[in-house]
Amino acid sequence: MENNIFYEGQVLWSQIDANRHLRHSAYADFCAQARSNMLKTMGLSLDIFAKEKIGPILFREELIYKKEIHLDEYIKVEVFLTKLNLKNARFSFQHVIYKENGEKAAEVNVDGAWLNLAERKLTDIPAGWYDILKKIPRSADYQEVNV
Repeated sequence: MENNIFYEGQVLWSQIDANRHLRHSAYADFCAQARSNMLKTMGLSLDIFAKEKIGPILFREELIYKKEIHLDEYIKVEVFLTKLNLKNARFSFQHVIYKENGEKAAEVNVDGAWLNLAERKLTDIPAGWYDILKKIPRSADYQEVNV
């Protein structure tokens, strides 16, 4: 598990809801930070996105709750690439959020693509980025397509 951890942190007061557990949108925030950390670690920083005028965009986000997460708990987030289209760089990621005791607290699955930030249209990525994406940890059921 440790090699695929791209976010670790404490649950803050501001991330708790009225039921005294982690609010739903905080799960998405943790996963977005984990994806950003993972992409930067692999070689795709926000500065590179800005230079190329390309950024990731999500079409779907699915959250599956397993265990409650409470105030002051420390969590870890794993990120796996579950699908990559080699023709147009569409992608899917799985995030697994663990409680500090190691229990799986949630799974977040996302599907996305790349947006040309100047034209505001979907775009392919520079050829060299495919080599970077191939370094990302893959899920056990990873699919590579070329459609």
